[in-house]
Amino acid sequence: MSQVEEKKMVTETAGQDDEFMLEAVPMSKRRSTRSQIMVWIGFGYAVTGLIVGGTLGGYGSSGGLPPMQAFLAIVLGMGSLFLITSFLGIAAQKTGLNLSLLSRYSYGSKGFVIPMIVMALLTLGWFASILGMIGDIWGAFIGNPTGVIIFNPANFGFEGIAPITLEVFLLCIIWGIVFTITAIKGMGAIEKIADICAPLILIVAIVVGVIFIVQGGGVSTFLSKASTLEGLGLGNGITAVVGSWIAGAVMGVDLFRFNKNVKAVFWCAASCFIFTNPILNVVGYIGTVHMGNYNYVIWMLGVNLFAALLGVFVWTTALWTTDNSELYCNALYTGPSLDAFEIHISRKKLVAFCGILGTLLGALAFYQLFFADFINVLGSMAPPLCAPILADYFVIGKQKNKKYSAELLNKHPAMRWAGVISFVIGAILGYLFQYVVPLPYGLPAGLFAMVVSFVIYILIYRLTPDARIDDELVKEI
Repeated sequence: MSQVEEKKMVTETAGQDDEFMLEAVPMSKRRSTRSQIMVWIGFGYAVTGLIVGGTLGGYGSSGGLPPMQAFLAIVLGMGSLFLITSFLGIAAQKTGLNLSLLSRYSYGSKGFVIPMIVMALLTLGWFASILGMIGDIWGAFIGNPTGVIIFNPANFGFEGIAPITLEVFLLCIIWGIVFTITAIKGMGAIEKIADICAPLILIVAIVVGVIFIVQGGGVSTFLSKASTLEGLGLGNGITAVVGSWIAGAVMGVDLFRFNKNVKAVFWCAASCFIFTNPILNVVGYIGTVHMGNYNYVIWMLGVNLFAALLGVFVWTTALWTTDNSELYCNALYTGPSLDAFEIHISRKKLVAFCGILGTLLGALAFYQLFFADFINVLGSMAPPLCAPILADYFVIGKQKNKKYSAELLNKHPAMRWAGVISFVIGAILGYLFQYVVPLPYGLPAGLFAMVVSFVIYILIYRLTPDARIDDELVKEI
């Protein structure tokens, strides 16, 4: 079998379900703007929106932000995420490439595996964590009638963490299987779920937020109570908003490649970071000030049976789209990475494997035990991985207008040192800024490190073999 025939067979095997794991999405397979917007609304409904709102409202900490500063933190944080996501989305829409394939142009045909490992771990951790969040709500709803405990963290030195009951364990397994099956089916299934769930999700969140305000004595009484909050600082508030979603901004590349035009990119990014997630930030803030908890479903469980059922349903279906996106994107990181080393596994098999692994982690208390540390570490190191992509596409690519030709997708050298070096430096700085030498004014570590990586890439590009190789490749076209 010739190399051409072998490559064709591999491409057909890996992309036969029209998810294009190893090739660009052709314009004939792009999705409608409406359907993609609904996916982004569902994607934007992530529990982190409520958690961040709770952080701004003082949940689990010694301080929060008064209303105007909290609002400003949300506007500046979400505005930054909107811009980052939109620029990444333009590159994805113009090329039709997923994050792994797009990274070849700035990291190399094997070098791109380095940042993809970070993203694969991040999405797997998120999948397991969201499953754990769903298990927690179902556990609060149905209790522990069997009296059976599957795993007790206290026995392993983790005090203060509720045991994993048989009911929670089984529900995590069941929902993990459901999420895995729909993720295997691909973008079409994710769109259908989002079409049904996204409008209901927003309506319930807004209604509950209004109820909290009314129960709290009205707007003036609420603002008066919230105005006593202090201690967090505006800079730290912005850090919390940006840090909670920067990984999602990078993941957006794998969704934007299905957009038909650049206008759709901006509408999708806006539907998440302007129209959806800020609402959850506000609802989480209101809930924390009103009842000391950002999760409005906890309140709904205590109202009546109908409200409890509605709350559990909305919580589960809302996170369904988010978890589907995590698992769907995970395969788009691991698949091309394995393919770079001649290990050819179809997207569906990768989704199934990661879904099973993530389900087991979620059912065995990954969220309860490791969520905060896991997300903070990877969240501080993940943002710089998109800096070489942005710098190469919008700066270097504009100077060499044929650099992103589809003909060059499989012709890149193994390592593009400008990308690898700038990302590694940025990732190290992100970790140091987060845990060793905090930045002044509470600046977000990951976001600041991304800017540093962007500048470093441009400065060292001409000093590496990358510039000469690009010149030679462009001449071939």
